[in-house]
Amino acid sequence: MINGKTIWPSPAKLNLFLYITGRRPDGYHELQTLFQFLDYGDEIAITPNKNGNITITPELDGVKTCDNLIWKAAMALKDKSGCQHGADIELKKILPMGGGIGGGSSNAATVLVALNHLWQTQLSEDQLAEIGLQLGADVPVFIRGLAAFAEGVGEQLIPVTTEENWYLVVRPEVSIATKDIFCHPELTRNTPKRDLLTLVDTSYENDCEKIVRLLYPEVDKQLSWLLQYAPSRLTGTGSCVFAEFSNKNAAENVLAKLPDTVSAFVAQGRNVSPLKETLAKYQSQPQSN
Repeated sequence: MINGKTIWPSPAKLNLFLYITGRRPDGYHELQTLFQFLDYGDEIAITPNKNGNITITPELDGVKTCDNLIWKAAMALKDKSGCQHGADIELKKILPMGGGIGGGSSNAATVLVALNHLWQTQLSEDQLAEIGLQLGADVPVFIRGLAAFAEGVGEQLIPVTTEENWYLVVRPEVSIATKDIFCHPELTRNTPKRDLLTLVDTSYENDCEKIVRLLYPEVDKQLSWLLQYAPSRLTGTGSCVFAEFSNKNAAENVLAKLPDTVSAFVAQGRNVSPLKETLAKYQSQPQSN
């Protein structure tokens, strides 16, 4: 076990496009989507301990510890590896819950990657991704740390290199449950499957956007506003919407036009996750047990 406190990023993601191509007998949806990370996200400080306990501070409002994906990830790694160590975990939370930018999934992935290193459990990336998939469909892409084209329920990943544009991400003051969107009777579920080359050469869209705009007027309002300035769309099942720019200044100029009452941030797309870069940095340092 590696001692001392270490700091790990838990980055946001965007779905640059999202198409729903079918529904499986088990109720899950088949999709095609393009994931890219952002250089913006939560921060997780982890101090390993030898008493075997997992502690998380601060507690998230309305979330029991046993329901927290961070706790579930740590316990799943202990179960898989047989590790007897514990960890004291501090979460600096800035990503919104229910925003469609991967906050909880990213937290789970960061904890799995970090504790696998700190506890020296030596599970492979494939094994970590397998654990992650049991926690959520988006967790594996955060574990692997590369921008990716995803199919299946989001677990079949092909790494891609795409433009690292700048984005203005706006978070309307609503939290959207993914299941509410995927259960909606009017959701498009039959978009034809296309190969990646065709998809990247087509205007990007999100099949969930129509339903979210219908159900949540605040999302519709913010998206309509952004579309005045740049190509804009919903990420995931929302509630965050984003506008795409070729440079930081253009994104910040539009951010400055937003009222102070609107939550928003500017970030750059990243094809290599800040988490993957941080792991490489820690792996390159001399280790003291």
